[in-house]
Amino acid sequence: MTYTLITANRNYSSWSLRPWVLLKALGIPFEDRIEPFTRPVNYEAFRDFSPTGQVPVLIDGDRTVWDSLGITLYLAERHPAVWPADEAARAWSYSAVTEMHAGFRELRNRCTMNVGVRVALPEIGAALAAEIARLVELWEDGLLRFGGPWLAGPAFTAVDAFYAPVAWRVRTYALDVGAPAAAWVDQMIAHPAMQLWEQAALDEAWREESHEAEIAAAGTLIADHRRQIAG
Repeated sequence: MTYTLITANRNYSSWSLRPWVLLKALGIPFEDRIEPFTRPVNYEAFRDFSPTGQVPVLIDGDRTVWDSLGITLYLAERHPAVWPADEAARAWSYSAVTEMHAGFRELRNRCTMNVGVRVALPEIGAALAAEIARLVELWEDGLLRFGGPWLAGPAFTAVDAFYAPVAWRVRTYALDVGAPAAAWVDQMIAHPAMQLWEQAALDEAWREESHEAEIAAAGTLIADHRRQIAG
């Protein structure tokens, strides 16, 4: 039976991107079901298919698996390529994935994901600068330790998928991450799965007011490459 992955808007939903790009990159078949954000809080509508009222959600027969990390762990039991084959790289990836899942709150709050726009931040500030420095340290550590070109070695794995939304953030807000990390960002964005996601984001007709307000609050909008909506 083919999985069904339920996700939200391509421009905004960073948590949805993680399992989506992982499944696509690894060539694991799934039915792609989009439930767009239509209001600031979508809990009641999403409760129809999600125990938490959030996305992403993976449906496997009569099983419902929720949360990007929960989905990744579930997939890893069935698809060995989810994690690196090398034991040391796998151990490092577990830590890097959980650090992303639980941390980087300033980055999430200040630089929300919006694939189709470009924003100039008025300032970085100490808290965001510290998180960017940690990102650079982490990415360079993985690239150097395991030889690249992906974060944990020669193959695309879950750790790349978990940092995929950050690649969009780096581009959207022109964050300075230095040459080695920027090379990974460029490679990540150029991946065919990411290109599919980006094209869907640019073609998307949905706009959700609170997500758009977050972009307006973040800084100065300098470009919007998304399909223009009449009215």
